[in-house]
Amino acid sequence: MEISSNTPAIVTGGASGLGAATARAIAAKGAKVAIFDMNEEKGNAMAEELGGVFCKVNVTSEEDVDAGFARAREAHGQERILVNCAGIGNAMKTASRDKQTGEIKHFPVSAFEFVVQVNLIGTFRCIAKSAAGMMTLDPITDDGNRGAIVNTASVAAEDGQIGQAAYSASKGGVVGMTLPIARDLMNEGIRVNTILPGIFHTPLLMGLPEKAIEALNASVPFPKRLGNPEEYAKLALCMIENGYFNGEDVRLDGAIRMAPR
Repeated sequence: MEISSNTPAIVTGGASGLGAATARAIAAKGAKVAIFDMNEEKGNAMAEELGGVFCKVNVTSEEDVDAGFARAREAHGQERILVNCAGIGNAMKTASRDKQTGEIKHFPVSAFEFVVQVNLIGTFRCIAKSAAGMMTLDPITDDGNRGAIVNTASVAAEDGQIGQAAYSASKGGVVGMTLPIARDLMNEGIRVNTILPGIFHTPLLMGLPEKAIEALNASVPFPKRLGNPEEYAKLALCMIENGYFNGEDVRLDGAIRMAPR
């Protein structure tokens, strides 16, 4: 599917990091892009940069998501591209002892649930609503392509670390639903794929000390560095443009396979 002015796009989490890089890459090909994000300052700045529209959206809110899609479609028309980059993470052991007092505590279930609500249910919410909209469109290729959806999981879906039970569960869910959703939509010409990024240079890591970044770089087999958001964007574009790319979960991680730490 060629990305052009005829393929409006929505990028969730599009105000920074992987989402911002992807929004820029899509807009560079001529498509109008709507940014879904919680950060109004960065979201409006990105929309202005790209000539698009910003929609303040919390993906855990049905009302926010509905309003976001309505605003984006009013501005640009029904989207043919959806890239889901909105997500959060936390780190806490399932149960642990306080190093000072020895007090035993467990991971708050509410915190586990919130990560799942954002990363998994929020992603599915946007997929379902976008796919329903895409179904109203006519195909734009001879083989029936109506649209393309790209989701963001993580290598933690397959290789979760200590303290990542909630994050890994949420991202594992994104991986697990990719193929069934692609099959659900196969007769409608809507393709669905998922990227599993490794350690990327995003705002989540920018506050780490230099030595910590150096250690992360060294942990990657090759190239020995953090991934660049632009590299994620290139794979997202490939998944959108290559009409035979469907139902796939693809690691983008420099061959990293991590021992527990």
